[in-house]
Amino acid sequence: MNATEKSLVIFDTDPGIDDAMALLFLKAQPSLDLVAVTTVFGNAETDVTTRNALYLTQRFGIDVPVYAGATKPLAIKRHPAPTFVHGHDGLGDAGVIDGFAARPAEGEAADRIIEIVRANPGKVTILAVAPLTNLALALQRDPGIAGLVKDVVIMGGAFAWGGKRGNVTPVAEANIHNDPHAADIVFTAEWPIAAIGLDVTSHCVASTADAAELAESGSAGRFLWDISRGYEALYLRSQQVNGCCLHDVAAAAYLVAPHLFTMRSGAVRVVTEGIAVGQSIQKLDGHVFGPNAWEGHPSKLVAADADHAGIVRVYKDAIGSLG
Repeated sequence: MNATEKSLVIFDTDPGIDDAMALLFLKAQPSLDLVAVTTVFGNAETDVTTRNALYLTQRFGIDVPVYAGATKPLAIKRHPAPTFVHGHDGLGDAGVIDGFAARPAEGEAADRIIEIVRANPGKVTILAVAPLTNLALALQRDPGIAGLVKDVVIMGGAFAWGGKRGNVTPVAEANIHNDPHAADIVFTAEWPIAAIGLDVTSHCVASTADAAELAESGSAGRFLWDISRGYEALYLRSQQVNGCCLHDVAAAAYLVAPHLFTMRSGAVRVVTEGIAVGQSIQKLDGHVFGPNAWEGHPSKLVAADADHAGIVRVYKDAIGSLG
């Protein structure tokens, strides 16, 4: 890919309030070419996340196909959707989506991921900010795509850097916990991964003042203000955070501003049973142990720290630029 070519991006998502923030962030990036949105269960059921993705792309003029994906995890029972976080409609129960209906593009998300990657070898970045079921299914159906993807950027995991651990259990982050078997398949595949977990994203806080400023900047900022009132209230009530964490935005920011992140390299495994199910654990390169479950698996990059204020700044610049 020459310097003038845009990076091709598949956005795998479960909209979701912070997913909507990340999608609008992607729209504002001139260096990225969003070629597909693929949906999965997570913040809501797949029919809801697909409807929300269709609504967001149509409302904000994002001309890409939306493909519906997996409706349940590979091996475990589906956890209930977190309606107390994203609302029953997945967009904060703000009424923005009332009466909207549309049909996704033909084809299943995993199959479309395979087709797009094979048609564009070495050029596609998959940005996955949801349970990793679609990616695992794609790998199971066509393992060869791992060697054809440019890279995979994941919002997921909690690796205990700086003491940060889980948000749905003491050790598990929601996207990984929703389908731990899929996550372990994805993390052990032979493709390059950068995981942006709670270690970083929980410190990237757009304050209420930031949101209010963006609400005055134009329709995109006003929309995000409207859908995030309950989201912010939950952060204040549960974590004493005055604003909301930019979980998915932080992962999207890695695509355009990787210099804002401090990464650590090493194999990653995900716990798939027991009380620690969904825990993501990295064995750093160069650390020697006896025979273990990480041995022989490829190294991945995990964000250990970041310029949190810088990530908030590029987010505000992006949403503000949409007018």
